[in-house]
Amino acid sequence: MALNVILNLLAALALLGFMTRQQRRGATFTVRVFTGLGLGVLLGATLQAIYGASAPALHTTSEYLDIVGSGYVNLLQMIVMPLIMVSIIAAILKLQGAASLGKISVLTIGTLMLTTLVAASIGILMAKLYGLSAVGLTSSAAEVARGEYLQAKLGAAKALSLPGMVLSFIPTNPFLDMTGGRKTSTIAVVIFSIFIGVSATGIHSQKPEAFAAFEHFIEVAHAVVMRMVSLVLRLTPYGVFALMAQVVSTSSYADILKLISFVVASYSALILMFCVHLAIITAAGLHPLRYLKKVLPVLTFAFTSRSSAGAIPMNVQTQTQRLGTQEGIANFAASFGATIGQNGCAGIYPAMLAVMIAPTVGIDPFTPHFIASLLAIVTVGSVGVAGVGGGATFAALIVLSAMDLPVALAGLLISVEPLIDMGRTALNVSGAITAGTVTSRVLGQTDMAVFQRDDEPGDDDRIAA
Repeated sequence: MALNVILNLLAALALLGFMTRQQRRGATFTVRVFTGLGLGVLLGATLQAIYGASAPALHTTSEYLDIVGSGYVNLLQMIVMPLIMVSIIAAILKLQGAASLGKISVLTIGTLMLTTLVAASIGILMAKLYGLSAVGLTSSAAEVARGEYLQAKLGAAKALSLPGMVLSFIPTNPFLDMTGGRKTSTIAVVIFSIFIGVSATGIHSQKPEAFAAFEHFIEVAHAVVMRMVSLVLRLTPYGVFALMAQVVSTSSYADILKLISFVVASYSALILMFCVHLAIITAAGLHPLRYLKKVLPVLTFAFTSRSSAGAIPMNVQTQTQRLGTQEGIANFAASFGATIGQNGCAGIYPAMLAVMIAPTVGIDPFTPHFIASLLAIVTVGSVGVAGVGGGATFAALIVLSAMDLPVALAGLLISVEPLIDMGRTALNVSGAITAGTVTSRVLGQTDMAVFQRDDEPGDDDRIAA
């Protein structure tokens, strides 16, 4: 087995070496990301064809690939909090006050919540069109165990309330939140950063020297953090490669085929909702195809990493350096979008699950009363869903428990959960970018010269060089 693992890793290293040479030859960032995606699929499919998804050699190989894949995601999560803090403080100092913060917050959060409502409606529609139902599904040992796990988590979901969620956004210990110690730490850091920025502008006239010193400190900190972001983002193609190789090599194709109708219905809903995002972008006066080209790299990373929070740095970079969104707005949208109104995890997924599970207890899920209640609960419940793996499960628990539906049946989908979660995460990030782009356009803050700029090789690498 040791020899097989060594051969597998040598093959992976050869592909990584090819990607390194591709970078040295001046290939654009977008090309390198999609090369990493394609090579990851190729390696993963080849390894599974040779060994089988449950082979010990493949498991060991996956652990080594995880150093590159999960290591890259960890580096991104490392820079999330510093990026949010210095960027938002710097933006407020430039605004010279909090006058625009209210408009930015209302437009950003409003767009996220509205698109989540639309996403839930699409989820219900797709469940109807594909005739999805949990009636008659059998349970394997893994699915039963997953159902028991969900049942054990039900108490935490039932204990949540909208006032409690809102209260959890307020930081009692900002230093704890800077460590990401709570599910709502991202929003808490945003709020703490706003307080720092507003407080600093309050001493602008009374203590101009102190304000100038603080402003200079933030400028230096911002420059250092952005350089750190750039250094980490250079690794994106390699991270995408490793993450995709792991997913493809360890997926059970038999389990996917067993639940293929749910997989197809889910991706139909995800694609349709993404088209809604493009329609919103078009209505905002931006060319949808140009927009699509500029956001594909970050959506690809979100797809492979399954982490909305981990995508925040690349999300912000894409909005500011490719779409022309004002930096403060981009940070607001990326940060709030990782916790509030996730279109995929908190919109489509729990709505589809509720429609599937309702018939098992004799409820018709397509009555006006059921649909209206479901849409309201999904929209409100989308507040405070963490942008990391497992956020969709927690959102589903909130919705199913509020609708008085059996939560254990959600465990029947464990075998296709990773595959569905990839698309959900990409849609979450797309929703956050859409909210930031629309907010920036409405407030007249979009730099159209940046958006209209064609990405030449040198320009494309500004994100990752």
